[in-house]
Amino acid sequence: MVDLVTRHAENVVADKTDYPNGELHILACKRHLKDLEKQNTDEFPFYWDEKASLDVIRFHEDLTIGEGYEKSKIKLLPHQQFDFGSLFGWKTKKGYRRFRRSYISMARQNGKSFMNGGLGTYVAGFSGYQNGKLFTAATKRRQAKIVWDETKKFISSDPDLSELFRIQDWKSTITANHTKCTIEALSKEGGLDEGFRAIFVSIDELHQMRDNSVYSSLYRGTRALAETLISMITTRGKDLNTFAYDIDSLAVSILEDVFIADDFYVNIYSADEDDKFSSDDALAKANPFLVTRPLLWENLIDDRSSALHMGGMELRDFVSRSLNRWFEDAENSYIDTKAWNENATNLSLKSMQGKECFVGLDLSSGGDLTSIGFDFDLGGGDSFIESHSFMPKGRLQEHIIEDLAPYDVWLSKELLTVTGGEDAFITDYLYIINYLKSVIREFDLKVLGIGYDRHNISSLLPYLDDFGVPLMEIPQSARFLNDATSAIRLEVKSGKVKHNHRNELLTWSFANATTEENSFGEIKVDKKGKTRGRRIDPVDSIINARAMRLEVQPEVDLNEKILSDEWSL
Repeated sequence: MVDLVTRHAENVVADKTDYPNGELHILACKRHLKDLEKQNTDEFPFYWDEKASLDVIRFHEDLTIGEGYEKSKIKLLPHQQFDFGSLFGWKTKKGYRRFRRSYISMARQNGKSFMNGGLGTYVAGFSGYQNGKLFTAATKRRQAKIVWDETKKFISSDPDLSELFRIQDWKSTITANHTKCTIEALSKEGGLDEGFRAIFVSIDELHQMRDNSVYSSLYRGTRALAETLISMITTRGKDLNTFAYDIDSLAVSILEDVFIADDFYVNIYSADEDDKFSSDDALAKANPFLVTRPLLWENLIDDRSSALHMGGMELRDFVSRSLNRWFEDAENSYIDTKAWNENATNLSLKSMQGKECFVGLDLSSGGDLTSIGFDFDLGGGDSFIESHSFMPKGRLQEHIIEDLAPYDVWLSKELLTVTGGEDAFITDYLYIINYLKSVIREFDLKVLGIGYDRHNISSLLPYLDDFGVPLMEIPQSARFLNDATSAIRLEVKSGKVKHNHRNELLTWSFANATTEENSFGEIKVDKKGKTRGRRIDPVDSIINARAMRLEVQPEVDLNEKILSDEWSL
C-alpha cells in the first residue's frame, strides 16, 4: 500500500515533481510532514490513517466524467490525491476526522467544483453517517447549483451510483438511499438561518461574498457534530475588503505557522509574490491541473499574452483568476513574518522580574478586543515585547465566529481574559486597570511610563494617576506614530525584538497589521483589508508603549559621550 499523500508531500518538498510548486503549496506539504513526526502526542493528539486517505482517493478515481464527447474514468493528479487524502486521512484520537474546515485556493478552471462535487457524494453515501444534511452553498442560488450539478453529473453518469442515490432536480435535492443523507443547494438569497446541522458544506466562489454571513450561519450549526467539513474551494479576487480576503489571510497565517488551527486544512496554489506575471513557472504554480493538459495550457498562454498587452482591467483579471494572486498582493505588510517567527523565545513577564518597562493601552469600542502592551529594553539594542488582551464574556462566542479566531483556545492558554458574566457585553475597564496593577506587583515591574490612546480613556485617567508614573496621550496619527512604528518594524527585521513563542494572539495581530502612509511618507499600522475581524489591538498597545519609551528616553550628552571610555573613532 503506497501512501500517496505523503509521497506527494515528500516530492514537493524535495523539488522532485514534474512541474514547479508555489511556496504556499510547499508549506502545505511541509505541514503534513511535520504533523506526521509529532502525531499521537499530548501536544498533537491526531494520527495519520493511510487506509482512510486511500479509500477516498480510490472512490474519486472510480467516478465517471459524463461531460464531453464520451464518458471517461477520473485519474487524479498527485496534487488532487494530496488534497482528498489529507482531508480524510487525518483522525482524532477518537477516530473522527481531524479537519472540520478546509480552504483550498487555485486559479480558475482547475477542478474546484469537481472536488466539492466528489466530496459531497462520498460523505453522503459512504462516510457511514445516517440522516445527515449536506449543502452546496453560495450567495446566489445559481452559483450554489454549480457544485450541486457536479454531484448530480457524477451520480447520473454511473449506473452503480444511480442505484444508490435519488435525484430530485425540481427541488435541487439528492438523497442517498441507504444513509438517507440529503444534498441540497442553498443560497443566501434563498434564506439562511443557524438551524442547519450540516455534516458537509461546499461554499463556492468565496471571493464574491462581501461578508461572512453564509459561512457563519452554516458553521455555527456544526458545533455539536463529532464530524463535519466546511469546504471552501475558491479563486482569489481583487477586493481586499471582503470575507474572502479575511479567510485567505488566516489560511496563509496557518501555513506560515503564525496561527495554529489544527482543525483547518489549508492548501493554496498560487504564483509567488516575487514571480513575474509573464513567467511560465508562475502560471504553472497556480494551475496544477491545466499545466498537465497541453491544449488547455496553450489557451492559458494566449490569455496571458492578451492580458499583458492590454493591461488595465484585463491584467487585473488575469492576475487574480489565472495566477491566483490578490492583485494588491504588494500591500505593505507591517512585519516580515519569517523574521518574526525567528525572534520567538521563551522569555516571558516572569523573565522580566524587577526590570524597567513601558506600558501601552489600547481600549476597545464597547465589547471588542482591549489590550495592554509591555516594552522592555534588554540592552544592546534588544527589546522584549509582550501583551495581554481582554474581552467581555458575552461577546466571546460572537467574536470567535466573526473574527475567525480561536479566542476560546487563547482564553484557556491565558493569553486572553474575559470580563464579567455571560450577559456582559461591555468591557470592564476598571478590571483591566486592576489586572495591570497585579502584574506589576507580581513581577515587581518598574514602569517608567504609560502611553494611551485617548479613545475611551477619560474615565480611567484618575486610576492611571494612581500608578505614579508619567502618562502620555499618544495621538493616533502617522505623524506622531511614525518613529515608534518604524522602529519596531526595523528591529523585528534585524532580530532585535523578542517575543514569547506561546503568545499566539500577539503573533496573530502582528500578522494582521499592514501600514498606511501620509503625504510625507510617515506610517502607522492599519488592519489588512481594513475589515473589523483583523484585530491589531495588541500591536497598537505595543506601539503606544514604544512611543512613550521614545518620548521619555534620556537624551545623550554628546560631550560626555566623547569623553567616555566607550567613545572611539
